[in-house]
Amino acid sequence: MKALLALEDGRTFTCRSFTGPGEAQGEIVFNTGMSGYQEVLTDPSYRGQMVTMTYPLIGNYGVNDEDVESDRIQVAAFLLRQYQPFPSNFTSRRSLAEYLESQGVLGVDDFDTRALTRHIRSKGAMRAMISTRDLDPESLVAKARAIPSMAGLDLVTGVTADKPYRWVDGKVVPVEGDDWQNPANWLHRGEKHCVVAFDYGIKYNILRCLEGVGCEVFVVPASTSADMVKAMNPDGVFLSNGPGDPEPVKYAVKNIEQLLDYKPLFGICLGNQLLGLALGGMTYKMKFGHRGINQPVKHLPTGAVEITSQNHGFSVDFDSLPKGEATVTHINLNDNTVEGIKHNKLPVFSVQYHPEASPGPHDAHYLFKEFVGLMK
Repeated sequence: MKALLALEDGRTFTCRSFTGPGEAQGEIVFNTGMSGYQEVLTDPSYRGQMVTMTYPLIGNYGVNDEDVESDRIQVAAFLLRQYQPFPSNFTSRRSLAEYLESQGVLGVDDFDTRALTRHIRSKGAMRAMISTRDLDPESLVAKARAIPSMAGLDLVTGVTADKPYRWVDGKVVPVEGDDWQNPANWLHRGEKHCVVAFDYGIKYNILRCLEGVGCEVFVVPASTSADMVKAMNPDGVFLSNGPGDPEPVKYAVKNIEQLLDYKPLFGICLGNQLLGLALGGMTYKMKFGHRGINQPVKHLPTGAVEITSQNHGFSVDFDSLPKGEATVTHINLNDNTVEGIKHNKLPVFSVQYHPEASPGPHDAHYLFKEFVGLMK
C-alpha cells in the first residue's frame, strides 16, 4: 500500500505500508543497531518518535514474548528499508507486521532509509508525518509543521505507571487494593537491598539487572513525592530512563533535590538529565541524539572505554554544572558530550547511556554492582 513520508523542512519520501492503512506523526529519529528491533519498539524512551532503522533488513527473526521492555509498543511508527515477512527463529511467535498491527502502529518500508538518515544527520531530528491516506506532499508537509515540538513537552506522564508495583522474579506484581497508599506495607525487609525506582519510562531490563544484583525493587510513579519515598525507608533510590525533554519534568527535579542527601542514588538516561538539573546544571536538545548499540564512552577516572547502548536526544550541559559540587565521570568519544556525572561528596551518580543494554553490549553492567556497593 502506497504511503508518503513528509518532513517539516519540506523533504518527502515515497514508501509502502506493510501494516495496512493509517497515519502517524512525531519526531523522526534513526537507530543504528543491527538487531534488537523488538526492544527498540517497546522502549518508553521512544514515546512520541518515529524510528527508522539504518540496518536494511528488519523482521527476519520475528517477535517473541520475552524481548519486550514495557507492556506495549511505544514508537509512533516504524520505518524500514526492507521488511522481511517470513521470520526464522525458534523463539518467534508472530511476524513483526502482525505485532505492529495488533497495536495499531504503522510500519513502512521500501524507501531510502540511508538518504533519510543522512538528511537527519545534516539537518537534525525534526517533526514528520506519514500517511497512506493523504499522498499530497504540500498537505503532508503542512501537517508535519503543525506537530508540537519535542522540546518543552513532558512526555513522562504518558509512560509512567499509574500505581506502584513490585518487580519479583522478572515480573510486574501489582500492589493490591489500597496498600500502595501505605508505605509501611511496601517493604519486605530481608537480606536484599530495598530500592525505590522512579518510573519515568523505565525499561524492564533495568529492573531485571537490579534484581539480578540482589535488590528488592519497588517501582513508583514519576510524581511520587520525596516524602513518600522517605516513608518507605529504602536502602537506595533509582532514577529511570524516559522520553523527551527533561526541563518540563519539574516535579521530578524537585523530588530529586530533596533526595540528594538521603540515600545512595543512581540514575540512567533521563534520570541522568534530571539529576543534572537537580544539581543546578542545564540541559539542551542535541542535533540528532544518540540512538544505537555501539556508542564509545570514556570513563575519565580510569581511561577505560566502554561500548554502550544509547537512546536520547537531550544532554546535560558540561559547563553548566556547579564547580566543586559535581564531576563529569564519562564522556562520549564521538562528540565529547556528557555521559556520566557524580556528586563530589554524596553517594549520588548517573550515566546517560544504558548499562542494562537490551539490546546492546554489557560493558557497563558493573554500574549496578557499584550502586549496591554504595548501599552496603
